[in-house]
Amino acid sequence: MTELLAPAGNVEALDAAIGEGADAVYVGLKSFNARLRSSNFAWSQFEAAVQSVHRQGKKIYVTVNTISEESETERLYRFLAYLDRIHPDGIIVQDFGVIRMCQEFFPNLELHASTQMNVESTAGANLLYKQGIKRVVLARELGLEEIKKIKAESKAELEIFVHGALCVSESGLCLFSSYLGGKSANRGTCTQACRRLYTAVTPGVEQTGYYFSPCDLQLLDYVPDLMTLGVDSFKIEGRMKSAEYVGAVTAAYRYVMDHWEADKKGVLAEGKRILSTDFARAKTDYWYGFSSEEDGINCAGEKILNPQQAGGTGIYLGKISELRKANASEEAEALRTQKKSPEDSQENTIQMAVITGGSYDPDPGDSIRLHKKDDTGRESHKIRILQTDSHGKRWVDIPLGFTRGDSVYLLQTKSMSKHYKRVLPPDLSKFRKQPAAEQLPVLDLTKLKKNELSYFPEGRYIAVSTVSDAYTVQTAHPVRLILELNNETEYDLLHKDKAEKPLLPYSKKMVIISLDPFLPEGKSEHLQKTLYTLIENGYKTFIVNNLAHIQMLKNKNVHLIAGAFLYTFNRWAVSFFENQNIFVFQMPYENSEENLGKTFISSDERARILLPIFAYPTLFRMRFKLPSDYDFTYFSDKSGIEFKVNSTPDGSFVMPENPFSLLDKTEALTAQGWKRQLIDFTKTKVPKGTIKDVLNLIQTRSIAQDSCRFNWKDGFYDAEKIEAYKNASNNSAKQNAKKAIPKKKGSSKRRF
Repeated sequence: MTELLAPAGNVEALDAAIGEGADAVYVGLKSFNARLRSSNFAWSQFEAAVQSVHRQGKKIYVTVNTISEESETERLYRFLAYLDRIHPDGIIVQDFGVIRMCQEFFPNLELHASTQMNVESTAGANLLYKQGIKRVVLARELGLEEIKKIKAESKAELEIFVHGALCVSESGLCLFSSYLGGKSANRGTCTQACRRLYTAVTPGVEQTGYYFSPCDLQLLDYVPDLMTLGVDSFKIEGRMKSAEYVGAVTAAYRYVMDHWEADKKGVLAEGKRILSTDFARAKTDYWYGFSSEEDGINCAGEKILNPQQAGGTGIYLGKISELRKANASEEAEALRTQKKSPEDSQENTIQMAVITGGSYDPDPGDSIRLHKKDDTGRESHKIRILQTDSHGKRWVDIPLGFTRGDSVYLLQTKSMSKHYKRVLPPDLSKFRKQPAAEQLPVLDLTKLKKNELSYFPEGRYIAVSTVSDAYTVQTAHPVRLILELNNETEYDLLHKDKAEKPLLPYSKKMVIISLDPFLPEGKSEHLQKTLYTLIENGYKTFIVNNLAHIQMLKNKNVHLIAGAFLYTFNRWAVSFFENQNIFVFQMPYENSEENLGKTFISSDERARILLPIFAYPTLFRMRFKLPSDYDFTYFSDKSGIEFKVNSTPDGSFVMPENPFSLLDKTEALTAQGWKRQLIDFTKTKVPKGTIKDVLNLIQTRSIAQDSCRFNWKDGFYDAEKIEAYKNASNNSAKQNAKKAIPKKKGSSKRRF
């Protein structure tokens, strides 16, 4: 029987999900989850939730679906030990280090592979199942026939998203938000930069649009088909959504799942009626309904993208036409309804606004979403106060930070709200378990024999996407050429390589074939045949970027290098791949110098790293060609940062116009033990003269013009560190303020 799995970003959403008949819920705690901006559960709330949900015969899963840096592994170990004591029904994971740690210390924790792990094929699912993963949350970029094939050929349970927000990027492969400020989607701090307003350079004119803001997924019509083929769990997205949203969507899918066999047409109509209160973005079934892989690549973009939707959330209510400061009584009422005391805030938390231009006047209890007119920010808010002045103007409270001309949308009306029975007990005092101070055992990486890495010599590696570029980069004398396998190079390798004249100006021993990180089931069989042919033709070294690649190439007597998209941000993740007989690793592009050094400590360990020193990293990838009216290559954001997009038969790729570069640091990096360095030209053309410029920058130790360091210097944005810094600064300011207050004459110092 298919499970209905609903999100619970807070206690109220938990009540709504259980109240509307979810079989299971998934929750996040205060760290190690991909929705750090949602409310999440306190320790006591989570412990109580597990007990209460189990008493109702339901299940509860915990999201541990972010990547962890080396310095966080001990805290991660303590967190997993805590979960092992609380006994949730499963944990949803992305980091391969979590899998390895659970294999070693917590075998009783049931593991589910997050959609962020980028699994979209039978081969990938089967590899994880053999590693102890019970369930795989498939990537959202799959069609019905692909899911059907994976279900028929894999022993792993399959979970799929059926409703909610989509990422425009292929699952787990987005670096966009991280590139723009260290707020990584792989760390739970995504800023949804794809949904912003961009200016595109089109022939003869510049145009603005929300070019990469996707519609929301809705698969209600496919529930009967998906249940028939045996999908194990239907997942509703929305841990940052309101309880009202969670309740309505859960109710709709519960109704259809329970009744479709009796009257499919009528039941689907009723389910859609229940969903009519979902005022989110326009809906799409995305990759469902296509007759072939080619059909999907050509047409999916039309189904998911709408450049006119401003992030597309809600029913348009109008714009802010007037503003004033909230008076004392209004501010007190806002604090009271938030169950806060006036002492909690020294300044105003709201302002009052008149909203005009729409067809509905919002009332207290309605939920709205505000969009700044320059697209620099958005915020959801529940209205608490309505004041009508002598001129009949309706003043409602809104958050600070918004101004005249900003747009307002309706998310939920008060009349749609329902009161649900509380899941948690009123008294949480007996729930006191927290992570303890366990010490993580030291992990030693595998010691390699002399000459075991003969296929991975010291020196300069250069990666390209075409055979012609392979000739262009000859003058740099790479010790290895990395050739990306794509539609064009596959044809060259399988056909032109049979000619009398060699295809490439390098021996096959010097060529490394790099595989694309996204491998849907629809391409799996073809890729497997291609790989076997390449091996027969003499190619022996491959960069693998997907778990399916490892499964396909197992026992084929080839050398494997874990690519940048098989994330190895800690030693435990490295150990996972060592157990797959992979001992060489390309550094992920969003890694930092500090973390890389902590992960690979000794010179022997650093001899196993391929370090990118120059690249135009792919920031996000789409499994479709762009719509026909996207007549542009270059686009920019509001701050003038430029990007370029390639639309190809392999999909679409967005890259920065300016490169990531450590070219000026190559000598110092070599001295630190990073002696295998990568110049990456994949997904971009290599003009004549570029190689000369790059080599000159290396020789003169000069910084590449308009280049960036990505996260190399500053690392990831860390909300917890920022909060700790703010608290420390505030405490310091308070202490300084106390010192500055002069004592009254004759007063004595009070003892505490």
